[in-house]
Amino acid sequence: MLEFRVSDDVVLARLAARDLAKAAGLGMMDQTRLATAVSELGRNALAYAVSGQCELQDLSDDRHVRLQVQVRDLGPGIADVARAVEDGYSTSGRPGAGLPSTKRLVDHFDIQSSPAGTCVTLQIVRARHV
Repeated sequence: MLEFRVSDDVVLARLAARDLAKAAGLGMMDQTRLATAVSELGRNALAYAVSGQCELQDLSDDRHVRLQVQVRDLGPGIADVARAVEDGYSTSGRPGAGLPSTKRLVDHFDIQSSPAGTCVTLQIVRARHV
C-alpha cells in the first residue's frame, strides 16, 4: 500500500506502477499508461482530499496480464461522478482533464464516491502471447 501525503509520493507511486507493468511484461506504451493513470489519481487525492492510498496488484492469470490499481481517499467525495468523468468539467477552476483522460488510458475504470471519500479502481488487461 502506497500513501499519498506529499507530491513526492505521487512520483514514487508512478514509478512503482511503471515497474509493476514492466515486470508483468507489458510494453513501454502500457507502462506509461498505467504510470500516468496512477499519477493523475494521486494528484487528485492530494488536491481534493489532502491524502490518499494506492494499491497496485498483479491479478494476471495464464491467459491475461491484468494489472489493477485502486486509489482511495477520505475526502468530501465527488458530488456528480457522471459529470466529473466528462471532458472539460472541473470544480477546481483548472481544465477538467484528469478523470476523463485517466479513464481513456485504461481498459476498466470504476469510480465510487460518497461524502466519506472516493475510490477509483482501474485495470489494464492484455492477452498473453503464447
